[in-house]
Amino acid sequence: MNIRLYIYLLLFLPISAVFSQNKTKPATDPKNLIQFSGVIVDVDSLKPIPFANVFVKNTMHGTISDYFGYFSFVAQKGDTLVFSEIGYAKAKFIIPDTLTTNRYSLIQMLHKDTLWIAEAVVRAWPTREQFKQMFLSLHVQQDDMDRARKNLSYDNMRVLYNNMPMDGSMNYKYAMEQRYSQLYYAGQYPSYNILNPIAWAQFIEAWKRGDFKKKE
Repeated sequence: MNIRLYIYLLLFLPISAVFSQNKTKPATDPKNLIQFSGVIVDVDSLKPIPFANVFVKNTMHGTISDYFGYFSFVAQKGDTLVFSEIGYAKAKFIIPDTLTTNRYSLIQMLHKDTLWIAEAVVRAWPTREQFKQMFLSLHVQQDDMDRARKNLSYDNMRVLYNNMPMDGSMNYKYAMEQRYSQLYYAGQYPSYNILNPIAWAQFIEAWKRGDFKKKE
């Protein structure tokens, strides 16, 4: 019985001591709590920095700034605050423990920070073996003549012809032709070849010659 009692005291007394210490540990003094507010701005342009991180060092307690760089949360006197944002160097601020009010405001400036990252190489093939296989199967033109024939093929020339825009001289010529036509028929109706006797005479002569006959 003495051995069992000794084991019981050895195992459970430290645990009970821990619980008793936690129960007797004083809670946070409400007098140390303050409403900490402020604005986070860029040090060069003084423009607000939206969605920046504000948290108490070594804790998970904090907040983020809104679109206008404003933030507000409950903190304690003497806390060390860390301000961070992508593209800016971190900044720290210690809340004075000699405050006589329960409110404190701050304008925190952040300096821009350049982040250098390692070089990233993008490859079309994930492995060296696949690259070697595709490289060996690649068909390369033998000489300049083969490349010239490919560039001057009918399909390529047709595509270039259909998509080639007019240059400045062609646009000028087209605009002048339209202007000349307007000036030529100014003050009168434009003529139509359907009422032109000379055009009709030429049509009849061509019809007699058999120019419109179907050729085999």
